[in-house]
Formats: sequence, C-alpha cells, structure tokens
Amino acid sequence: MSEGGRLAGRRALVTGAGSGIGAAVAVRLAVEGATVIAADLDTERAAMTAAAIPERIASVQIDVRDERSVAEAIAGAGALDVLVNVAGIGSTTTAVETPIDVWDAVMDVNARGTFLCCKHALPGMIERGAGAIVNVASIAGLVGLRRRAAYCASKGAVIALTRALAVDHVAEGVRVNCVCPGTVDSPWVRRLVAEAGESLDALRARQPMGRLGTPREVADAVLYLAEDASAFSTGSVLTLDGGLTAA
Repeated sequence: MSEGGRLAGRRALVTGAGSGIGAAVAVRLAVEGATVIAADLDTERAAMTAAAIPERIASVQIDVRDERSVAEAIAGAGALDVLVNVAGIGSTTTAVETPIDVWDAVMDVNARGTFLCCKHALPGMIERGAGAIVNVASIAGLVGLRRRAAYCASKGAVIALTRALAVDHVAEGVRVNCVCPGTVDSPWVRRLVAEAGESLDALRARQPMGRLGTPREVADAVLYLAEDASAFSTGSVLTLDGGLTAA
C-alpha cells in the first residue's frame, strides 16, 4: 500500500468501527494514509475491521457511555488529528411507547457518547492547535421521522453539540462538523427494520433517488470533512439522503 494519501501522517480514532458505517470510515481513512484506531464495544468486531488493513488499523475496546473507558481509549490512542464519532443505537417507538430505559440508552450512546469522546479528544487537539472532529448524526436530527422519537432527539442533540463545539474551538484550530446520512444499507439498519416490521423496499421508495445509501458513501463524506480540502468548513451539517430532506 502506498505511503501517501490525503491523510498521510494523520492519526484518527473512529468509534463504532466494528461494522457498517464505522468500519467503512476506519478503512477509508486508512486507505488515505491515516493511522487509525478502530474503537468499538465489541472487541471481536473491532479486530475484524483492523484485520482489513493491519499495518494501518489497530483496534481498541471503548464504551462511549462510560467516561473512564472513553478517557482511557483516547489517552492510549496517542496524539489524535481526527476523531470520528459513529457509535450509535436506534429505537423504533413513539414517545408514548418508549420506556424510560430505552430513552436513556439511546441518549447515553448517541448524545452522551459523542459528548464524552469530543470532551476527551479536544484538549490534545487544542494543545497542538489543530484537529478535525466529524460527528455522524442523521437526517432524524433535522426532520421528524415516524416512530423514532428517542432517536430523533438524540441526533438533534448531536447536531446542536457539533455547532456549539465548532464556535467554541474555531479560534484554537479545531474544526467540528457533522454528517447526516439518510437510510444507509447497513447491518444496523437491517436489524432496526426487522425489529419494527418495516420494509427495506419502503425505505428505498421514500428517498427521491429510489435507493439506500452505502457505508462507503458516508465514509467518503467523513473523509472530506477530516482532510484539508474542507479547511474552511466548521459547524457544517452535510446531508447524504438521496434528496429526502429536499423533497
């Protein structure tokens, strides 16, 4: 593999890197020359991602809900140039149907987890005067989706946090942006669809392009926000939804 690339010499940590979008992001950054730490609660899945490019990707366990776990993983990762927060879970209920433990679980992983990872990665970036954070939110944070009350709330929080961090740290050389995918054909989405008794065909049909997104397409967007080509971008919300929010 070539030693060059758009992220040559950079060090990145990707949460939720055991499968789907997170795995695609970890591999994409590594292909572009970054040294990547694939972080996931499931160590076996993280190791599988690392095995794709073992000379560029290492794996580590992280529980994004737990501050000690986050602090240890980020401290052990070394000087980070890039942080990508992908780890997330979903729910398929209305507010009335949502048990408080489900609400708490979704908010803990999606909102608290993103906050904790940013909190612990930022000091090192600020000290070096440079860094790029990319949070993976969702169009669910921009528009209301049926039977996704907790998920919509959590992803709206990620978008708001992204903007707040961007204005707090722009003068310190740190850029913070987020990506808002529509429905992506990933193992996680397929599990949610099965739990809710929904149809992948119906999800494809609701998007003007008539298809689902791919993890690679999201990874390409993350790469853009992580690299120098997006140097004038901070606090941005990049949608990849096949035209859903424009329709």
